[in-house]
Amino acid sequence: MHASLTRQTVPWEAVLVLDGTEPDRLPPTIAADRRVRVLALPRPVGAACARNLGLSEVRTEFVNWADDDDVFPDWSLGVRLDAFTERLGWVAGYSEDLLPDGTTRLWECPTPPGFHDAGDVVTYWPRPQDTIPIGPTTILARTRLMRAAGGMGGLVQGEDYMAAVGVTALAPGVLLPLPVYKYRKHEGQMTRGARYDELELAARRHAHAFGHALRNTFVTARAA
Repeated sequence: MHASLTRQTVPWEAVLVLDGTEPDRLPPTIAADRRVRVLALPRPVGAACARNLGLSEVRTEFVNWADDDDVFPDWSLGVRLDAFTERLGWVAGYSEDLLPDGTTRLWECPTPPGFHDAGDVVTYWPRPQDTIPIGPTTILARTRLMRAAGGMGGLVQGEDYMAAVGVTALAPGVLLPLPVYKYRKHEGQMTRGARYDELELAARRHAHAFGHALRNTFVTARAA
């Protein structure tokens, strides 16, 4: 991830959250990069809490969360920043699976490309077990919007589902028909853990209910 950030076409700053590991384990190239601010947590807290604590340290107008084993295409941040207008709260895109042999496989989310009003995206997620409506890590959002949406919630997994439906429920945005994130598939990723699937549907149910309840609340308020 850090290597791909260094190839971006726009300035950036990263908050790197160490979830209970020692800072001296950082690769020297990352430790020496002044654009990377390290938040070392005293004990492991899990992805949701770690990312929420990291969000508190963000100083930029826009934020994109990412995993350390994935990759941004070189133009990823720039093309999404260029698509922003004052009206938009977020800009997203497609993602690609980056396979062990170096090839990629495009993943097109159920949400169609183009403009989407606040609350539209979650309507493309009719049931919790269906494909999630948008790639969470493809979303570049205004930092204040991300905070207003409650960040990552508190799920033990699938925490970025909460962020995705929260951000897109609160503000309009645009989905670009371009792959802006590469999701690296490998044997060591968390989603391949022996017991990961046991809570996946429960996590989806929680995020699904949150997204639809948030949308319905604002639809009702607008109609009143």
